[in-house]
Amino acid sequence: MGDELAAAALIPPARWNERRRSGVVRTVVGRPLDDTELVARAARGDEDAYVELVRMYQGIAFRTAYLFSGNAEDAQEAAQDGFIKAYRALGRFRVGAPFRPWLLRIVSNEARNRRRSAGRREALTLRVAADAGSVDAAPSPEGALLSAERRTELLAALGRLRREDAEVIACRYFLDLSEEETAATLGWKRGTVKSRLSRALDRLRAELEVHVA
Repeated sequence: MGDELAAAALIPPARWNERRRSGVVRTVVGRPLDDTELVARAARGDEDAYVELVRMYQGIAFRTAYLFSGNAEDAQEAAQDGFIKAYRALGRFRVGAPFRPWLLRIVSNEARNRRRSAGRREALTLRVAADAGSVDAAPSPEGALLSAERRTELLAALGRLRREDAEVIACRYFLDLSEEETAATLGWKRGTVKSRLSRALDRLRAELEVHVA
């Protein structure tokens, strides 16, 4: 793997725009390549195709890593290492499977390993994910819980929940991951996400009622 690809997660966004203008990103019949096509090309050794995947997902990869590591430097390293490990594992990637959930599973594992190896016991870091998430997309009553005027109370209440409760809420409503992506990121079955999310939201509501009412 070339040095450029190894450092891909560290390239500033402006540089990605330069790459796009230079024609590095290929198209098919005038349209951009989708994930499946980019992954297939990357698996055949096309590093430019994988660099485009990095460009597409470096933001969500960093936010996911930050959520689980609680440290910006560790998150940066976890995201970069996650991209590199995913690249090296493309030969084992199931053709036609969605790439983003698979990538986020690798990134979240890297971030957890850094948190454990450092021996840190900080509360779950949520603000970066919360600020970056699309809270307006959350359905009622979750949308009401995530309204801007209650952000401070919400973050405090999440910090009082068990880590697994806070993580599933953050993945679904701050990172705006689908159930499938949340399951992959947390290493759970998809059905487990729905049941645990429901219980976690109940506990969150209870925390808000006790401390905000």
